[in-house]
Amino acid sequence: MKIPADGKLLRIFIGEQDKWQGQPLYEVIIHLAKKQRMAGATALKGFMGFGAKSHMHTTKLLRLSEDLPIIIEIVDSEEKINQFLPHLDEMVKDGLITLEKAHVLMYRAGQGA
Repeated sequence: MKIPADGKLLRIFIGEQDKWQGQPLYEVIIHLAKKQRMAGATALKGFMGFGAKSHMHTTKLLRLSEDLPIIIEIVDSEEKINQFLPHLDEMVKDGLITLEKAHVLMYRAGQGA
């Protein structure tokens, strides 16, 4: 698979406890990205953050540590990202989605992969 040098970076900011049809939303998004043959997707767990409601989520406060921030990053062509966005519009009820230019320097798998 080849990504154009002028790709797009999609970032999805959600909470660890967000669900889609009973499943963790971040897992559903990652699996859907794979099914849609996106170049790759990574979910990152934050240790502190807040969103539109200004509720602080942090590992420091035991009572708030159950809904830590999750950021999902997907880099692919603009066309493939645009095809993916309607799925997110349906699934992400509470969060933030950003899209920016990404200059892809390298995308390759080792020979053993």
